[in-house]
Amino acid sequence: MEARLTPRRLVSLAAIAATVALTSACGGGQGASAAKAPPLVRYKNGYLVFRHPAAWKPYPFRWSGTLHFQPMLYVSTQPVQDPCETSGNATRCNWPVQRLQPDGVLIAWENRGFPGWNLQMQPGTSTRIGGRPAKRLTTAGGACRAIGADQTTELAIASPLKDDWTEVTACVRGPHLAANERRLDALLASTQFLAS
Repeated sequence: MEARLTPRRLVSLAAIAATVALTSACGGGQGASAAKAPPLVRYKNGYLVFRHPAAWKPYPFRWSGTLHFQPMLYVSTQPVQDPCETSGNATRCNWPVQRLQPDGVLIAWENRGFPGWNLQMQPGTSTRIGGRPAKRLTTAGGACRAIGADQTTELAIASPLKDDWTEVTACVRGPHLAANERRLDALLASTQFLAS
């Protein structure tokens, strides 16, 4: 018996194919295209520990000169460069990346101190990071716009030492801001401080 493709059978086959295609595109399948959370790895130095996506690489800051702040660590989706240069007696520091790539992330951790500083003076929403009181402020563009970021998240985290704090600046570029913001939140939630 020979099967013939009649117009009625062609319409039926087209309807079945369309149903299969729509079901797969709407998340009905569990194939390779299903979104998965990236694997997390642990970072630890003498001051703090946290978990981050494996694609976000830590770059400890190394500088032999004297600065009015102490950069501690950069975490980024792309390689970083030495952000500081000295000319005579003057040292000038910039961003450790020139421009974030699409979906790029740069997180800068710094230890800071200033006489009379207190957390209440800082803008943002009160929160806690690693058990310490903190303020968090997220803005579209913000300071990170200088390197092509679409969003800047700034955190001031109180230190047990008078007049000292930890400053965290997170620069995120789209198009997947929400996904990288969730990853940043998870990193911050996993943060523990090991020393003052």
